[in-house]
Amino acid sequence: MARAAATQRSTRIQREKIELVAEAALEVFSTYGFRGSTIDQIADKAGMSKPNLLYYFDSKEAMHVFLLQRLMAMWIAPLREIDDAGEPLEEIRRYIGRKLEMAREHPRESRLFANEILQGAPHIQALLTGELTQLVDDKVTVLKRWIDAGELVACDPHHLIFSIWATTQHYADFDSQVRAVLGSDDEKRFEDARLFLETLFLRGLRP
Repeated sequence: MARAAATQRSTRIQREKIELVAEAALEVFSTYGFRGSTIDQIADKAGMSKPNLLYYFDSKEAMHVFLLQRLMAMWIAPLREIDDAGEPLEEIRRYIGRKLEMAREHPRESRLFANEILQGAPHIQALLTGELTQLVDDKVTVLKRWIDAGELVACDPHHLIFSIWATTQHYADFDSQVRAVLGSDDEKRFEDARLFLETLFLRGLRP
């Protein structure tokens, strides 16, 4: 964790410095990956000396773990918001929308997460097998109940969730490819993607 944040007595200036370092680390890690990044690069991006940076985080790994832990809390929030008392197709539509919005608003965070997973998730394995797995299991139970009630077609709920992750996060992790193929930087690509994915999933899930 952030060294200067380890105590509740951290000052406003310390918290601001931690955010400055975190922002610089996010930019560097999402561009070069964990292995390809250096503390010197992060210090340069933050406009700080290396010794000053190391006052706030004692290692490159500490910065990486700090970012990933914060990212995980944000990343699973849309899944947590699926309401088991809601109308099934509407809840799935909203989930797709939230995930695409995150892809649009937080592409660097998505690439940071993707790079970590591609390396075997060495820094967040406990989060994946713990909190995330428990939350997915809870939502799978909800999806199974909707399927059993005839409100969704029969399908494997785990793979439904995986498919939504894959299709929505594509627009963050492979955005340069999407823009190149479309020949445009128009933000309308996210709205077009939302409409297509809603049609793809909701038509396929409607009984």
